[in-house]
Amino acid sequence: MKIDSHQHFWNYDAVDYSWISEELAVLKRNFTPADLKEELGSVGIDCCVAVQARQTVEEGRWLCSLADDNDFIKGVVGWVDLCSEDADRQMEKLNAHPRFVGVRHVVQDEEDDRFIVGENFMRGISLLEKYELRYDILIFPKQLPATLEFVKQFPDQPFVLDHIAKPLIKDAIIEPWELHIRELARFSNVMCKVSGMVTEADWKGWEVEHFDPFLDVVLDAFGPDRLMYGSDWPVCTLAGSYKQAHSLALRLAEQLSESEQEKFWGGNAAKFYGLE
Repeated sequence: MKIDSHQHFWNYDAVDYSWISEELAVLKRNFTPADLKEELGSVGIDCCVAVQARQTVEEGRWLCSLADDNDFIKGVVGWVDLCSEDADRQMEKLNAHPRFVGVRHVVQDEEDDRFIVGENFMRGISLLEKYELRYDILIFPKQLPATLEFVKQFPDQPFVLDHIAKPLIKDAIIEPWELHIRELARFSNVMCKVSGMVTEADWKGWEVEHFDPFLDVVLDAFGPDRLMYGSDWPVCTLAGSYKQAHSLALRLAEQLSESEQEKFWGGNAAKFYGLE
């Protein structure tokens, strides 16, 4: 089973998706399961994990309803107000759906670079283990130091780093990102999605070689047992087609054995999220 571990759906409106600015105007339309299924089929991917694009509890319910109607959506990563005293109840309700597998908060947009180690946020994170839910870490490189402190507090909580922490690929700046990534990879409960890279490059002028130094770091740091493929569709279309985003993952996969490729293209994601 080949899995795209990271993509989004939405019925666009300007209020719910206020993060889609004029610079991102190509995203100002609906992106549906039917659209994605065609893209997945074009590169031989069987199924996907749908990840929240709105910070509302309703987002998780809506994505679960899409999973009910589309069997290829094997998992849903939703949003819970982790800083709220109501976080436990929100998780319990969402977790009642068999395809609800994890939670994500858009930490990258928080003004405080140390938001992730805030007392209220960490209290919410501590509830995830009760429901056997995973947590997707969405951050910028500047938030990696606090993230190192954060994961140290939860040795039994499975985490996955989204988009390899969005390094400055466009500017070919690899440090201190590399140093922090290698430190993060020392925590055995942290995995990494090879996703979202194309939009961190020059949207109009990137070449596949621009990504090699960053791919080399995550492969060496995390190894083939803790990496998983993700497209970040449709956000990836800002800088290229689905096939082009997929081609970057192929570049990494070419360095793996057959059994390691099976893990990268689906086995690791299935194990991490408990997909069936």
